[in-house]
Amino acid sequence: MHLNVEIKAKCADTKFVREILLENGGEYKGTDEQEDTYFNVPDGRLKLRIGPIENSLIFYKRTNKEGPKTSEVTMADAMADGNNLKQVLAKALGIKVIVAKSREIYFIDNVKFHIDEVPGLGNFVEIEAIDKDGNIGQTKLDEQCRHYIELLGIKDVDLISVSYSDMLLL
Repeated sequence: MHLNVEIKAKCADTKFVREILLENGGEYKGTDEQEDTYFNVPDGRLKLRIGPIENSLIFYKRTNKEGPKTSEVTMADAMADGNNLKQVLAKALGIKVIVAKSREIYFIDNVKFHIDEVPGLGNFVEIEAIDKDGNIGQTKLDEQCRHYIELLGIKDVDLISVSYSDMLLL
């Protein structure tokens, strides 16, 4: 398990975000065509992410609120057989919703950035300050997230409190 502090926001100018990330040492990891399948679970969220870059089974708990929010995340690599894993989970739990998206992935140190295009929803930017081993701490993660909100010029009105899955289910 690791700790994340993250935000999601509407993004009217993806070119600006991309330029700021690269000007500040952002390392571009690639563009991933992802499919996130969310399963029915009694508490938290369980999703299987399948894409050319990232393939993970992810369980997380997070409150829906605008601005930086903390998540407890548990992940497992799903590279070996993601499609069969999806079939097993679908039979056991049922599929809640599927989110398809195009995601540009960038890193600056322990902070991961996404520039997402979600059909039917629009363009978004996400910031994830990640503490994988407990050495960074909640306070520093909060500071990092707020720093990048300011650097990227993200306005409070653009912050999104829910996940793409929630938006698609509305």
